[in-house]
Amino acid sequence: MYYITTAIDYTNGKPHIGHAYEKVLADVLARWHRMMGEEVYFLTGVDQHGQKVQKSAEKEGIEPQEYTDNVTRKFLALWERLNISYDGWASTTDPRHKTCVQKILIDLHDKGLLYKKSYKGIYSVRQEQFLTDKERGEDGQFGPEWGEVIEIEEENWYFKLTEQAQWLKNFITSSDTFVQPADKKVQLLNAVDQAFEWDLCISRPKNRLSWGIELPFDPEFVTYVWFDALINYISFAGYLAEEGSGLPNFAKLWPAGCEIIGKDILVPAHGIYWPAMLHAIGFPDEAMPSLLVHGWWNINNEKMSKSIGNVVDPNDLVNAFGAEAVRYYLVRDITTGKDANFDADRLKMIYNTELANDLGNLCNRSLNMCLRYCEGTLPAAAGDDEASAALRESLAAAERKFIDLMNGNDVSEALAALNAHVGACNGYIEQKQPWALAKDPEKSEELARVLRHLLESCAHIGYLLACVLPDASARILDQLQATELFAALTPATLQWDILPAGHTIQAPSPIFPRILSEEEKAKLAAKAKK
Repeated sequence: MYYITTAIDYTNGKPHIGHAYEKVLADVLARWHRMMGEEVYFLTGVDQHGQKVQKSAEKEGIEPQEYTDNVTRKFLALWERLNISYDGWASTTDPRHKTCVQKILIDLHDKGLLYKKSYKGIYSVRQEQFLTDKERGEDGQFGPEWGEVIEIEEENWYFKLTEQAQWLKNFITSSDTFVQPADKKVQLLNAVDQAFEWDLCISRPKNRLSWGIELPFDPEFVTYVWFDALINYISFAGYLAEEGSGLPNFAKLWPAGCEIIGKDILVPAHGIYWPAMLHAIGFPDEAMPSLLVHGWWNINNEKMSKSIGNVVDPNDLVNAFGAEAVRYYLVRDITTGKDANFDADRLKMIYNTELANDLGNLCNRSLNMCLRYCEGTLPAAAGDDEASAALRESLAAAERKFIDLMNGNDVSEALAALNAHVGACNGYIEQKQPWALAKDPEKSEELARVLRHLLESCAHIGYLLACVLPDASARILDQLQATELFAALTPATLQWDILPAGHTIQAPSPIFPRILSEEEKAKLAAKAKK
């Protein structure tokens, strides 16, 4: 089974474009693996504990559970709007998760891997962690990303992270699958030595933070939010779950085929703490997950920030452009693992160019010509010619490239490969001019061949786009009346001539209506009044 997860989103604020990008990317990959015939389990969810949630709830005068439930509903509503097809939902206030976390804590305690000590240091309230001098800027101060910093002296429980140092360094060095893209492995190895200078504080005293999972062996403390949150990947996969819990069979799911995370939580959380925790629990090297690290959407090369006021609300984008346009842009205009600049005008341009103008017009023209010249019935096509053979090879090459790139998690370039074939089809139309062929009875065989090549291409493209644009894909195949013809196929088993001679189609309707500017809308409205 292919087990794919995302980072769980912290419920101290509403979702932003970074949350949406990660979930759309995960959804595209989950749908792709389903298309390839694999059994898939896609987990996403929310991180509901911690000091920020507790403080936000106090400000609103409500209980933390009520506060986090309110925020959770905003995430759930957005994922429904964006058609995120998750199979499992992780909420860290779920009693099943709490039970798993406490069982793991008891196990580590019994193994002698947890100990209690007093520590005095600088603490970041925003990031909920102790800071060291390496977090200071060149001016000797802690940067704004840490928020309020205070000096604290308190007792806490610690995980013997330093005991995992040599194992983790050896594991990261030898593994080709633990972290992708490859440059992130270099980044991780560079961070390992610094990360193991001290052990990991895994508790917070209840007199400072009560909103968390209680330590089962010391009720005066709750679990550090990161230690709690990371365990969701196994707790909601059924690890240590009791019979009848409603959770999956852990042995079928683990190890995770793809844990999708942002670059900001690779070090230290997912790249150091998480594998060290798993190794301490008893997971062997071959049972470590695979991390897929994505970049950020920035604004003018600056990170989005509430303080700057440049945070993009994905709900506003869906309202303005529609869910499918947002989905397409979020995986088309960024390379997995790299950063990109968000630009609403560019979203509109890419959608209008690649979908409305190129693919949308191709489907609409091809279907209309079949209706006009063949009464909506695909004729048998005999013979061949150089241009038609070249178009078939273009499709085959695009499909091979699409499969390879999708299997490598490079969605943007995979879509570019399909777009190249769309361009070849539109060029084929201009070269063959089927409207001219239809006027010459002696060209009926060539006309049939042209229409077959165009409609077959539309069907293949429509099918392959299902992982990125599920609604548009369904409409393309529905207008071609080809849904059932593709139902038993996978991308790897596609072949030419899926549409048989005598196949009938429906009258087309616009699949990708152009996104108009306010000025364009006003001009159309004025024209309609005349």
